[in-house]
Amino acid sequence: MQQLNFQQIWRYREQLWQGMQVTLELTAIAVIAGLAIGLAGALLTRHGPNPVKLALRGYVEVFRNTPSLIQLFVVFFILPGLGLRMPPFVAAAVALSLYFGAYAIEILRAGLDSIPRSQIEAGHCLGLSSWQVYRHIVLAPALRNVYPALGTQLVILLLGTSLASQVSAEDLFHAGSFIESRTYRSFEVYAVICGIYFTLVLIVKAVLALAGSLAFTWPVRR
Repeated sequence: MQQLNFQQIWRYREQLWQGMQVTLELTAIAVIAGLAIGLAGALLTRHGPNPVKLALRGYVEVFRNTPSLIQLFVVFFILPGLGLRMPPFVAAAVALSLYFGAYAIEILRAGLDSIPRSQIEAGHCLGLSSWQVYRHIVLAPALRNVYPALGTQLVILLLGTSLASQVSAEDLFHAGSFIESRTYRSFEVYAVICGIYFTLVLIVKAVLALAGSLAFTWPVRR
């Protein structure tokens, strides 16, 4: 039986560090762009014209009911045939943003739907403007209601960035594949990669929990 040897993996720590940075960059870009898509899409599904609502419904259904890997391949391999050629990192960022955006639309729409009409009418009765009502009485409570679901989807997105390696984006999983091809230490390499992903998820969860406790401090009636 082959002896475990992690020393060879340590020699490639710079590649692991760079791969982790790319993974976090992909996650950050996809979250920011996806939330923008999600918020705009959630508002348009409630207040937009019917053709826009229908188009958004089709977008959500397609991206929520097809494999993420196929979505990535479409962006990277098929869109160039239409004149939209992208480098691997950009293609991965676009695909992941569209994927996260589709889920964000449904999550945020559910949050907006959770605010009772009477609460909105009470805000108008207090003399608040439409923007103040939407910001303080609709949007803020809606975000609090769906914050756990958004956090869970963010963690899934972070783990899903490993698919970017399939189009040669130099993320953490790509770095692991490179190191494994040089050292032939499959178990050690992927044990380390798994440990890094696990640590990143724990850190992200802790940050999300702290951010939630700071952002949503008002009491909730039980």
